[in-house]
Amino acid sequence: MTLISPDWPPLPFPDWENTCDTLHMWTQIVGKTRMALTPLENHWWNVTLYVTPRGLTTSPIPYRHQTFDAEFDFLAHQLALRTSEGRESIIPLYPRSVADFYAEYMACLRSLEIEVSIHSTPVEFDDTTPFDQDQHHASYDAKSIERFRRVLVNSDRIFKNFRSRFIGKCSPVHFFWGSFDLAVTRFSGRPAPLPPDADPLTREAYSHEVISCGFWPGDRKFPRPAFYSYTKLAPAGLDTAPASRDYWNKQLEEFILPYDDARTAPSPDQTILDFCQRTYESGATLANWDRKSLERAP
Repeated sequence: MTLISPDWPPLPFPDWENTCDTLHMWTQIVGKTRMALTPLENHWWNVTLYVTPRGLTTSPIPYRHQTFDAEFDFLAHQLALRTSEGRESIIPLYPRSVADFYAEYMACLRSLEIEVSIHSTPVEFDDTTPFDQDQHHASYDAKSIERFRRVLVNSDRIFKNFRSRFIGKCSPVHFFWGSFDLAVTRFSGRPAPLPPDADPLTREAYSHEVISCGFWPGDRKFPRPAFYSYTKLAPAGLDTAPASRDYWNKQLEEFILPYDDARTAPSPDQTILDFCQRTYESGATLANWDRKSLERAP
C-alpha cells in the first residue's frame, strides 16, 4: 500500500471548477493593479504574483512616495492590503461575486489613498465579462483553496530547487494570473524568431529561446491538474525525444506529468524534479543550447 503524502492533497478540477474560476478572476484584478503601477520588466516579470507560506502576494508595488502590497492569505481567507506608511485594509474571502469583490477592492485602495485604473476585461479566460459586471462567478470553497495553497507551496519549493541548477538567465518562480499557473523559465541567451503577426504580449514573453516548467490546476480544455514543460521554439524531434515516451501529450503538444501521477508516486518531490530535469534536457539538447556554460551539478 502506497502512503500518499499530505503535502500533495487531491485537487480534482471538476470538484472546485467554480471556485477556481472565481479565484482566477480575483487574482487578475490584483495582478492587473501591479501591472498598471510597475515599470515593464523583461518577459512581463513585473506583473506576476509570488507564493508565500500562506498564499500569493504581489510583492511591494511602487506608488508615488511609498509602496504597498496585496497578499491573498488562504489560511485566514482574506486579502490584506498594506502600505509602507503602516496602513492596512482587509478584505474577507468568502462566496461572493467577482463584481462584489472588485467593488470592495477598489474602495479599499481608495481608502489607502491609492488611485489606479485597470483594464476590467479578463484575459486568457473563456469568459470576458468585465469584473464590475461579473455576478455569476461567486464560489469560494475554503477547503479546496487550502489544498490549492498547499500544492503551490510545495511546487514552489521544488521549482526553486530545480532553478538552482542553472547559472544562465532564469526567471523567478512566479505565478501568472493570466494563465493561472506557477512557472519557472530558463533562457538559452539567444533571441527567438517570432512570426510577423505575433501580438505584443507574445513578443515580450517569447523574445528569447526558453524552456519553461510549471504547474496549473486545469481548465475546461484540459480538466485536470498537471505539471508541464515546453520548449519555445520547439526543436524538431521534441515529440520523439527520450522523455517523450513518458510525458509527451499530443493534445497540448508539450510534456505533461499529471498531478495525480506525481502525488501518488513513492517520492512525489523526486518525481516532479525528475520530470523537470528530463524534459529540460530533451529540449536543451535538441535546440543546441550551450549546456556546459548554462548548467551546474545539483
